[in-house]
Amino acid sequence: MSFSPFSDPEVAVDSMAAEAKETEELTKSEDSEDSDSSGEGGSTTEMDFLRTLFSRTLGISTPEKVLDELSLEGVSKFMLSEKCKNVVCMVGAGISTSAGIPDFRSPGSGLYSNLQKYNLPYPEAIFQIGFFKENPEPFFALARELYPGQFKPTICHYFIRLLKEKGLLLRCYSQNIDTLERVAGLLSDDLVEAHGTFHTSHCVGTFCKAEYSLSWMKEKIFSDLIPKCEKCNNLVKPDIVFFGESLPSRFFSTAKSDFPKVDLLIVMGTSLQVQPFASLVSKVPINTPRLLINKEKTGEGETFLSFLGLGGGMDFDSDKAYRDVAWLGNCDDGCLALAESLGWKAELEELVKKEHAAIDAASQKSEKKTEQKEETKTDQKEEKKE
Repeated sequence: MSFSPFSDPEVAVDSMAAEAKETEELTKSEDSEDSDSSGEGGSTTEMDFLRTLFSRTLGISTPEKVLDELSLEGVSKFMLSEKCKNVVCMVGAGISTSAGIPDFRSPGSGLYSNLQKYNLPYPEAIFQIGFFKENPEPFFALARELYPGQFKPTICHYFIRLLKEKGLLLRCYSQNIDTLERVAGLLSDDLVEAHGTFHTSHCVGTFCKAEYSLSWMKEKIFSDLIPKCEKCNNLVKPDIVFFGESLPSRFFSTAKSDFPKVDLLIVMGTSLQVQPFASLVSKVPINTPRLLINKEKTGEGETFLSFLGLGGGMDFDSDKAYRDVAWLGNCDDGCLALAESLGWKAELEELVKKEHAAIDAASQKSEKKTEQKEETKTDQKEEKKE
């Protein structure tokens, strides 16, 4: 049902006309030098007139500026104030590239640019549910290369962990399937894995849906076996969202409750090209600051409201910009710069160093156990021969 601020069409027309006349007179009195509507100045005046008209008619006032300045320093000052209590992070593949995991769309280095060896009809087919059911081998071959447990979380992941420890993190919404947020110390309640996760797997059978663990799936994949359900013999697929599948219900329910109370939105390492994830940037309150840490500017949607200067897509550069800040470059460098501005840099670097050392120690212990198992198997074979 469409929204109308008026119940009677004739009243609507009269009211709009009255608003137009009143706003036109106000515009003329404020700037008599721009009364000539021809030329570039006239176009600007007309647009300001339309913005004022629509904002007054729809009851939309000019948002209050929350940041002292539209910069990383302005964001950090806000984060340290009493006004900032609920921070939501939206993250994509760009926060994991420094861990050695490719993103999807970067020319040359991105995942979609390097899938020729799988003989796909087109790159995206490897993540399409219909293609997977008919030809699962390419996906599981790729899964061996990208499987969780082979990579360490990045500075970005640990910066989000630090937000949690500081009591600021409301939620992290991730497009990633690498589980590095979990490895970095975030719990299930801290996360919304919008595009699913390798953490669990399920049978694709319509009436089965048996669940399998990360360790079960890992054993199958690294044994060069196509994972099959132990109950019905259908394929078992990690719980990542393929093209043609719905997003997890948790994505929608949690976003509905989280975003109205967000004090600061931090967007990192995502092109904001995939819906409905990308639409979340417009779900925060109209005066909530939004920080983008990315290689390039993104999310600058040409929506009806942003055209009128009233919100919608991210706006970094126009004269109407009032809450959006872009820090362009490597995501890890951006997090370090923000941490330094917050006075957290040494703490963040120490956290990364400590956690990476723990991961290395656990990995060495696991490798040693595997070697011992292999030696035991070899000894048993030798004993049988004797």
